[in-house]
Amino acid sequence: MKYIEKLRNSGLRPTKQRLKICEVLFDTKKTFHFTINDLSKKIKNKMNTKVSLATIYNTINAFEKKGYLKQIPINSNQTYFDTNVTDHHHFYDLKDEKLIDLENTDVGPINIKKKINGKKIKSVEVLVKLEG
Repeated sequence: MKYIEKLRNSGLRPTKQRLKICEVLFDTKKTFHFTINDLSKKIKNKMNTKVSLATIYNTINAFEKKGYLKQIPINSNQTYFDTNVTDHHHFYDLKDEKLIDLENTDVGPINIKKKINGKKIKSVEVLVKLEG
């Protein structure tokens, strides 16, 4: 199966539950954003299977560390993950609690003037919060 290597590369055994998580995450044409709870509901609805939150959490964190997912912290108690791991920007709708991709061409040049010794900027990603 195509997800076994992805799981093993992330340091995880390819169990039935983890393979179901992979199907929901990576068997789509479009990338998407999700919280752990969103993903749990999606697995339950789409796969008619219940996977423990601990298994989902551990799998997602292993995938994020390996670079298969991108973590997008919104605030101190809300984190989203993105199946699109390229550097890109987001709108965040505060009312609907929804992330929306922004293309790099949707944001003008950003000029970071401060330098930190011994460090270089890897990427700049803008999060624009929307209300109303």
